[in-house]
Amino acid sequence: MRNIVFFGNSLTAGYGLSPQQAFPALIQQKIDSAGLAWQCINAGVSGETTAGGLQRLPSVLSKRRPDVFVLELGANDGLRGIPVRETTQNLQRIVEEVHRKYPDTQIVLVGMEFPFDLGPFGNHQFARYAQEFKALFRQVADKNRLPFVPFLLQGVLGRPELNLPDRAHPNAAGYRIVAENVWQVLEPVLRSTEQVQAD
Repeated sequence: MRNIVFFGNSLTAGYGLSPQQAFPALIQQKIDSAGLAWQCINAGVSGETTAGGLQRLPSVLSKRRPDVFVLELGANDGLRGIPVRETTQNLQRIVEEVHRKYPDTQIVLVGMEFPFDLGPFGNHQFARYAQEFKALFRQVADKNRLPFVPFLLQGVLGRPELNLPDRAHPNAAGYRIVAENVWQVLEPVLRSTEQVQAD
């Protein structure tokens, strides 16, 4: 049985819902239905920033060897206005540390966009931050040649019927869409990894 470690924040942990409703559990259902031999491990911690993830990473890597590592961090950096360069550096260091410890692990990077429409503020500084924040994920993915989920909350953000009352976290229906967003990128990775190991 191969391991997929989902390393993220509340969006991975499934804030406000049962673990079975979070997207890693829904991915497990898709894996089982497809007859693939993978185990999903939800290593999401609510409120975590990229800096916190970097500190927590060694303990996560010491518990389970990830064959695939799904990296979903950065949203809390954006909410706190952490400089884009710092977020980028932290994500890069996480990627490097995973590959240093497990060179054969395939990393999938999950992109995020600033979770609020900054237009009404009329502040160009905010708008520029939002653009740079969105772009940093693809830059890290391209630099490291990682499979990339462009936007985790595609089709969910801004739709009240798919989110909890806080409008920041998906509800059960929203997570079904989130899981599909991730699965579109993750499934080919899993199948190609199985093929390589079979050969």
